[in-house]
Amino acid sequence: MTYSVELLPAQKEYFEINHNNPIDIAVYQGGYGSGKTWCGSLLGIILAIKYPGIRGLVGALTYPLLRDTTLFTYIEHLDKLGLQYTFLKNENKLIFPNKSEILFRHLQEPEKLKSLNLGFVEIEEMSDVPESTFTMLLSRLRQSPNPEWKNFRHRLFGHTNPQQSRGWIYQYFKLNPKEGYRRILAPTTQNKFLPEGYIELLKNSYNDLYYRINVEGEDCDDTTGLVTKGFNKNLQIVDGLNIDPSLPIHLTCDFNVDPMCWYICQVKDGNVYVLYEMVKENTTTDSAASIIADLLCNYKTHPIIINGDASGDYVTTKGVDYVYIKNNLLRNGFNNLTLKVMAKNPGIEYRISCWNNMICGPDNKPHIFIHPQCKYLIYNIENYEVEPGTSRPKKISSSKIKNNPMAKYLGHPIDAVSYLVCLYFPIKATRYDQYKSNESISKERDIFGGKYDKRLI
Repeated sequence: MTYSVELLPAQKEYFEINHNNPIDIAVYQGGYGSGKTWCGSLLGIILAIKYPGIRGLVGALTYPLLRDTTLFTYIEHLDKLGLQYTFLKNENKLIFPNKSEILFRHLQEPEKLKSLNLGFVEIEEMSDVPESTFTMLLSRLRQSPNPEWKNFRHRLFGHTNPQQSRGWIYQYFKLNPKEGYRRILAPTTQNKFLPEGYIELLKNSYNDLYYRINVEGEDCDDTTGLVTKGFNKNLQIVDGLNIDPSLPIHLTCDFNVDPMCWYICQVKDGNVYVLYEMVKENTTTDSAASIIADLLCNYKTHPIIINGDASGDYVTTKGVDYVYIKNNLLRNGFNNLTLKVMAKNPGIEYRISCWNNMICGPDNKPHIFIHPQCKYLIYNIENYEVEPGTSRPKKISSSKIKNNPMAKYLGHPIDAVSYLVCLYFPIKATRYDQYKSNESISKERDIFGGKYDKRLI
C-alpha cells in the first residue's frame, strides 16, 4: 500500500529550515482544520527515521490530550506508512528498528524531565504550556549527534491555535524573535483536503473578527475575552514619560501581600499617566513604602496624593496600610501628603468599566498612557481574561499559577491603577441604589455616597 502525502505551503515551510542557527525552534499557528497535529506528528516520524538512534519527546499539558490526539495521529501515520514500530504502553514510548525512540509525556510535572538528553521536542497545544516549561525543554536539546547524521540540527517544534492574548508565544515568536525562531501562520482556507463546504460553514457560523483569527489565522486584536478593551499599544505605551514637576504625584496601591503592587502616576487634562511600577513578592507595606521613599527622594516637599485600595484602612496585610505609608514617608522627610481613597471599594465590574472607559474614551481616544517599564501592568492588559459569558475577571487558580508562574501577577496591577481611575473618573451611572438621579456627584463623595477618607490631610 502506498501512503502519499502532499504538504500544504505552510506545512512545507514548517518542515524546512531556512536559517543557519544550530537549533530550530518553530511554532505552527493554524486555524481550525489547518493540519497542526497531522504535520507535527509526521515531522516527528521523519526525524526518527532519518536519524537512527535519535531520542525525541512529544509533550502536552495533559496526558489525555496527548493520548487521544497526538499519539493517535502518530500511530495512524505509522500504520499508513507501513513502518515497523513497537509501542511500550507502560513506558509511553515508541521504539523503531533503527533504535530511535519517541517518549510521550504530560508536562504538568516538568521537573521530572530535567534528566533527559533529547534530539527533538514536539509540543502539542503550545499555548497551554507555561513559558518556564518551554525554556526547560529547550535546555534538554543536548543529545550528541551520531557522525552519520548529515545536516542534523536539534529541533523544538509546536503547534497552537491563534491566541487573543499576548502571552509568551507572541513575545518569543512575533514581537522579539531571536535567531532560529520561526512562526508559521497556517490559514484553514489553505487546506484543500477539507470536506466540501467546510470553510463556508465556518464563515456562516462566526462573526467577521472571529473568522479572521480562527480561520484565516490573522493576528487580530480580539479583546472579547480580555478584561481590558480597546487598548492601543502603539499609542498608549509611551517611552520617555517622566514626572511633571507642575503636577501632584499620585501613589496608588494594591495591598495584596504576594505580589504587592504600587504605581506612581500623574493626572492631567482628563488623562492618567502611569510612570513607574513597583511589584514585589512576599513583602510588607512598610518595606514597599521605603522603596518608594528612595525613588521619590527628590520630591520630599512635592504634593503627594495617596490613592488605592480602600481595604488598606483595615487589617488586610500586617496592619493599617495607609498609616504605615504615612509614617514611613514622614520619617523619610516627606511633608506634603494627602490621602484620598473611597470609603469602600466599588464592585469589580464597575471598576473595570471605569478602567475601560479611560483606556478608550467615549471620544474614541485613549486617556491612559503607560511607561514601558510597567511590564506587569502591560502583561495584565494583554492577558487578563474574563469569565466566559460575563464581564467579571477570571479567577486565578493555584493550579494555573503552578503551570504558569506569571499568572500570579494577573489582576493586582490593574486593581492598583483602576482604584485611581475609578476615583477620579467615575462613570456616572444611575443603576446603583445609593446614587439618585436628582443628585450630582460631589467631589467629596464617591458614586456610592461614601465620603473620601481625609485622615491624612
